[in-house]
Amino acid sequence: MSWCSRARSIAWLATIAGVVAGLGLGVSTTPAKAQNYPTRSITMIVPFAAGGPTDVIARIVTAHMAQTLGQSIIIENVVGAGGTTATARAARAANDGYTLITGHMGTHAAAVPLYPNLAYHPERDFEPVALLAGTPILILARKDFAPKDTGEFVDYLKANSEKANAAHAGVGSVSHVSCQLLNSILDVKPVGVPFNGTGPAMNALVAGQVDYMCDQIVNAVPQINAGTIKAYAIATAERNPALPNVPTTAEAGLPKFQAQAWNAIFAPKGTPPAILAKLNAAAAKALDDEGVRKRLLELGSVIPAPADRTPEALAALVKSEVAKWSAVLKPAS
Repeated sequence: MSWCSRARSIAWLATIAGVVAGLGLGVSTTPAKAQNYPTRSITMIVPFAAGGPTDVIARIVTAHMAQTLGQSIIIENVVGAGGTTATARAARAANDGYTLITGHMGTHAAAVPLYPNLAYHPERDFEPVALLAGTPILILARKDFAPKDTGEFVDYLKANSEKANAAHAGVGSVSHVSCQLLNSILDVKPVGVPFNGTGPAMNALVAGQVDYMCDQIVNAVPQINAGTIKAYAIATAERNPALPNVPTTAEAGLPKFQAQAWNAIFAPKGTPPAILAKLNAAAAKALDDEGVRKRLLELGSVIPAPADRTPEALAALVKSEVAKWSAVLKPAS
């Protein structure tokens, strides 16, 4: 066969192969792509401003995950609507493992009853990857707020509900829904002051521009230790080692107020199982690292046990949390 004939034959075979691939009759490359994943940087959407608890936890864990995966993980802070703006965007992203989101109890549970026209559903539109940390809730106030302890705080709110104001990171955020729970227990309706993230809300509290807030411990430990804000109580059954002098709500006379948020990684629905497995393994490895654990524990985070870090365990958590907060918040909305 001449060189020209051979070339024509090769070209004809290439054309046929292209037609077959175009018809979807060729061998799928998806498993190979998943096996080689990742081959470029990954975007991790954080649905709140930089400096807030979700942002801090995401940065600590993903820095270690990037080392394991061999690619950088770029944090992208997207604010608005209590985190739901960014979460809706993440739900619409390509399901190739290169766009992820660090969601939490607000974006992936409480937002369901709070937003009737929510553009996504946590169970329908996301693949659970890994639970990263539990974050107990604290009742906090500006340092010069008159009530000296939880008892006086409760009395003050009941007598001055319309005068008091509470900062939060937007409707559906952890700081918002946890204070909604507290308000319903106390039967008070203080003025809510929304911010584009817990970081800005905390800054306002430190500056004395708002009276109080319910916030995750990760955001509060540095400020409490510095004396720039005061902590009345932590809404857990036991005191936290990071803040041993802060009483529990039960100790402080408010046993019905129990609240702990959580942060977790999610991927868009349809992300290949092999990619989810790689991401989960990288997250688990990060949570087992002594340096990562030390940083999270110093901030008061609760590190999940290995059995609680699986995608299946996270899926079960989301399902139960959607049901829990729907029962709590629908009557209040």
